Amino acid sequence: MFGLDRPSRKPAQPRPSAVTVNGRDLPLTVREHARATRMTLRIEPGGQALKLTIPKGLPAREIDEFLTRHHGWLMTRLARVEDAGPLADQATIAIRGVDHRIAMTGKLRGIAEQTEIDGVPTLLVSCLPEHVGRRVSDHLKRVARQELEVLVRTHAATLGKPVRGISYKDTKSRWGSCTSEGNLAFSWRIAMAPDFVIDYLAAHEVAHLKEMNHGPDFWATCKALCPRTNEAKRWLKQNGSRLFAVSF
Repeated sequence: MFGLDRPSRKPAQPRPSAVTVNGRDLPLTVREHARATRMTLRIEPGGQALKLTIPKGLPAREIDEFLTRHHGWLMTRLARVEDAGPLADQATIAIRGVDHRIAMTGKLRGIAEQTEIDGVPTLLVSCLPEHVGRRVSDHLKRVARQELEVLVRTHAATLGKPVRGISYKDTKSRWGSCTSEGNLAFSWRIAMAPDFVIDYLAAHEVAHLKEMNHGPDFWATCKALCPRTNEAKRWLKQNGSRLFAVSF
């Protein structure tokens, strides 16, 4: 008795794990979503990675074709994200929306200090040259803590809601978060943004203490706490990636 060999199936084509744009290899995360009806490409904050959401079971060939069609869009969008590179003497860093010139003091120890020299806002830094980024980031963490803790307590008192704890992280996907237990977390990089944007971020997370969603009632609460909510959202959309792109 003779049988016919069944034709072997071709091995599934592997999904791409990186995309080359403007000479840079960017990591690509591909995630299936059961309710997705189309592909959605997102540039992660800072422009250091990409995320692609696809319908369940989509062939790798269609993913490759989609990425090829959107290559020009990626080139344009990523060109807007400035990678400032490592911070150093005479570089510029924004603090509460104001550009400050970094100036080395020549000392090896001491916390960074904001001042003004010849009318120019300046951040004095005392350390070895290779530690400038660390000193600057430490200063931004202090600024974020000083500003946000006052704003959070003020907004929470307005709503009559308790805050269990506040933490600060160097997140790459979002500016803040709030748990149902009342724990708030913020990206300390927000210290580089203008004051009204910092206020908005505090109001946004505090509003979640009342509304754990992004529905109409949430936005009404957020705007009541921070009247410049819409303006701040536009500022973050236009400038947020630049803050994530700063290398410390």
